[in-house]
Amino acid sequence: MKSKILKTMVLASSLAFFNCGDEAVTSAINNYAAGLSSSSVGEVQPSEAGASSSSVGEAVQQGQNEFASVSSSSAGTAQTNPALSSSSVDESCLASSLPDACGPGTNPLPTSSSDAAPASSADAQSATSSADVQKPASSSSAVVEKPASSSSETVKPASSSSEKKVESSSSAEAPKGIFLAEGTEEEKDLLQVEYKTRTGWDGGGILSYPKQLSSTQKHGVVVWGPGGGTEPGAYEGMIRRLASHGFVVIALKESPGDASQAIKALDWLDKQNKDQSSPLFGKLDMNVVGCSGHSMGGLESEQAVIKDKRVLTAFLNNSGDWNGNGANKVATDRSIAILFGEVGMEKDNAKNDYNNAGVKAPACLIEMTGGPRNSEGGYGHGSGSWDGMAATVAWMRWHLGGETNRKADFVGTSGKYIDGNIIGHQGKWKTQCKNF
Repeated sequence: MKSKILKTMVLASSLAFFNCGDEAVTSAINNYAAGLSSSSVGEVQPSEAGASSSSVGEAVQQGQNEFASVSSSSAGTAQTNPALSSSSVDESCLASSLPDACGPGTNPLPTSSSDAAPASSADAQSATSSADVQKPASSSSAVVEKPASSSSETVKPASSSSEKKVESSSSAEAPKGIFLAEGTEEEKDLLQVEYKTRTGWDGGGILSYPKQLSSTQKHGVVVWGPGGGTEPGAYEGMIRRLASHGFVVIALKESPGDASQAIKALDWLDKQNKDQSSPLFGKLDMNVVGCSGHSMGGLESEQAVIKDKRVLTAFLNNSGDWNGNGANKVATDRSIAILFGEVGMEKDNAKNDYNNAGVKAPACLIEMTGGPRNSEGGYGHGSGSWDGMAATVAWMRWHLGGETNRKADFVGTSGKYIDGNIIGHQGKWKTQCKNF
């Protein structure tokens, strides 16, 4: 290829400076260039396609330098032999492109120094049309550059920059935070769950979790405390709902209200997380824990968030400290929600606990209003764990799962759990919050 490019340039110089008319010169160059271009295309093999454009540029430059050298020296010869002209040279020697074909210093050259001026490719363009003179070189470059470009595109994915992009893509990185089921409706079960009874540290609790545990994320934990004298199985709906949203739920056998059972349940789960024979092995984030419960179970939850650093938040359903002296002990890097029914027996305890001036932690007081006119005359002591269970799920997705957009559902002047309808049931929510 390199030799053909040189031949092209040498022939171009010979024809360009042979004084037999611009049309003849242009025609000869074009005919030869067309032949070289088409043959070059066919001659480029896959191995040649990888040739760098710099090699082509060197070959072209070499041809131009040789062209300029011949032009310069020959121009001088023409000046010292003024008798040399196209009319005095034998046509048979003019047919040759070899130097000195017509005698010493008689390469076919122009007869004036002005015609000999083009010594560079830029000047050569002025001798004839730029498209005609440059066509062989540009065509040759295009033939080589195209495959080279195609080759580089093929190799591109193997480059370090491409590898970095793939490795840094979100699909290659482990997702952040705990696992949460896809979906936003806390009023619905989202995943199928395992539901195991007669388990836990004392063999009397309930364990529930998604049938398909995540392989890329840990699961958050929720401890559920039953009301005084109530079996944990009475809260199956709440337990399954929380598990279907991605949490691992351990329901206690009983709730003494001092966090003793909740802490033992968490210690048992921590052992399961480290036991290779357990289905929960390596699946739990024991630093992302929430506690919730009904009545006495609510007090168990409140004490757990006060006493156990693993617990980040507590949601009390139809509960509240008897002396209004519980929420004020919750650390400011934790949170607490206290729900009560409009006519529930827990109503005053819930209000006193929330309204204690010593409460510094982010806290919400949630009321269920407009309930059915049953024996209690509205939403009573059992409302939160059944008709209002969606609020507990939403709270855990916010405070454990990091769904910060849910803050607007609880905090502010208007929102889903601030003044919205109780979806799926009659009545409305009525909520106030502080320290957020």
